[in-house]
Amino acid sequence: MAPTVEQLFDLSGRVALVTGGAGFLGQAICAALAEAGAQVIVGSRDIERGKSAAAALPHPDRNHSAVALDHKDQDAVLGGFASAVEQAGQVDILINNGQGGAGKDWTDISQDEFDGHLENATGYFLLARQFREHVVERGVPGSIVMLGSMYGMVASYPDAYEDVCPASSVAYHALKGGVIHMTRHLAIYWAADQIRVNCLSPGPFPNENAPQEMVARLCTKSPMKRMGAPHELKGAVLFLASDASSYVTGQNLVVDGGWTSW
Repeated sequence: MAPTVEQLFDLSGRVALVTGGAGFLGQAICAALAEAGAQVIVGSRDIERGKSAAAALPHPDRNHSAVALDHKDQDAVLGGFASAVEQAGQVDILINNGQGGAGKDWTDISQDEFDGHLENATGYFLLARQFREHVVERGVPGSIVMLGSMYGMVASYPDAYEDVCPASSVAYHALKGGVIHMTRHLAIYWAADQIRVNCLSPGPFPNENAPQEMVARLCTKSPMKRMGAPHELKGAVLFLASDASSYVTGQNLVVDGGWTSW
């Protein structure tokens, strides 16, 4: 008998590791997985912030927890994953969401700052490979979701930032374009291992600290004439993480209010 819709989206009994899980979008991602039945482990560079985010998740009886994890530090990547397995006994879903880097645009970013952005892609790969080894050893399927961006697909509008703030970082664009294509590569090589690798690319989701003039200008560029709210990623990430997308791999799901359809 074919599974029901409820069964396809149900994450009961599964453990999800979400890097950057204490961040603006990471909190919504963690909440979606917890609401669908998963035990969630919040990865964060700041372990105390991670613990607070884990404690705020629904269904605390599932023992949500946190691990210290920095994508730019290989030891922290491997150690954070090992800690997640130690705490929960297993990891079935990996959401590569966390990142860090200078917000400078093409006019003044240095080589070291540019390289610092690209280190996030290295961390995504190292963590994904560690997850792959763990899942293959257990002989079970696994799902990886990489966080890309619409800015891994299209350039930003110069006039949206002019005289307000630096333009969207060229290094960020390079990073996200690389993450989207790395998704395709790993999906092909790991399909035989029952590991699906997909990418979720948000569009404009500015946080509360974003310059309001820039946000207003961005709204004029969007077909929906508004910015996204974090909860609007929840359905997409649940789809990619769950059995609802069991025949989907190597894809980039764009949640951008139509931005990239212009």
